Amino acid sequence: MTAHPLLTELSRRAGAKAHEATPACPCGAATLADRPDATVVRHADTVAKAHAPGTDPAGLTPRLALAARLPDILLAPLTPAPAALHGRLVTFWPYGTPVDPDDPDLAPWEAAGTLLARLHRTPAPTALPEMRGPAKAAHAVARLRAAGPHPAVAPVLGAWHALPAWARAEAPMPDTTTLCHGDLHLGQLVRHPAPDGPWRLIDVDDLGVGVPAWDLARPAAWYACGLLPPQEWTRFLAAYRAQGGPAVPVDGDPWAALDVPARALTVQTAARSVTKSLAEGRALDEVEQCLVDACARMGSVPPQLTAGRAK
Repeated sequence: MTAHPLLTELSRRAGAKAHEATPACPCGAATLADRPDATVVRHADTVAKAHAPGTDPAGLTPRLALAARLPDILLAPLTPAPAALHGRLVTFWPYGTPVDPDDPDLAPWEAAGTLLARLHRTPAPTALPEMRGPAKAAHAVARLRAAGPHPAVAPVLGAWHALPAWARAEAPMPDTTTLCHGDLHLGQLVRHPAPDGPWRLIDVDDLGVGVPAWDLARPAAWYACGLLPPQEWTRFLAAYRAQGGPAVPVDGDPWAALDVPARALTVQTAARSVTKSLAEGRALDEVEQCLVDACARMGSVPPQLTAGRAK
């Protein structure tokens, strides 16, 4: 990976932060991610993250404050406010051990369900913005529209237009009081202290108030598409319900609540997949085609619009 000014300086700052109270070590910084929306480096037990260009400090700061207040649910930041670096906002975090993608049998579905339920049951502070789930889905669809022609574009857009306006970030969400993560997947869990401490949720960029079912929507969508085994979905949902999570009924069919968010996450993931395949000049792989096929089916069966949900 070629270093650039942001990555170089972020690595230096991570090292300085890591050794504020300890002697300097000979180890260098490891780049954990370097994408247009985030650059993340690690030095010893400290992680520095450069957030997406255009991130609003007025939105990020209360999200950091909330993470600091909920250390039993969210990984707490090392500093209370972001710093500026090359036009980006930078935050500092303790290192946590991520989920091992090569060992799906050890995926912490129970921990994910438990932490989500506890988050959803926590009273939201008044200064917190809306969670950014629908906005991220809309961004993925906008990028798909700009990416160029592809046979998969039509079914993905058809499924998108069938969603209610709130799920497309075109109207207020029907719930603006429940605390939500906004972008839940297994990559958002780490063990802290590393290597085998309790699981915690990370990534506060999309944290806010909104529809809690959105946080269950990605695993629900993968289950509905046949990409997540039933037993793993059951483990996740049962753990969430056992902790009194408010997104779904305590028993019975959860899909009246999950239908719209799961469809939206299917569209978002399919849109990203098609955009990526176009950029790389390749055909869709099996999983990507499965998501597009699901969008085609969704376009012919409108979402279940039950009482009390967005029209």
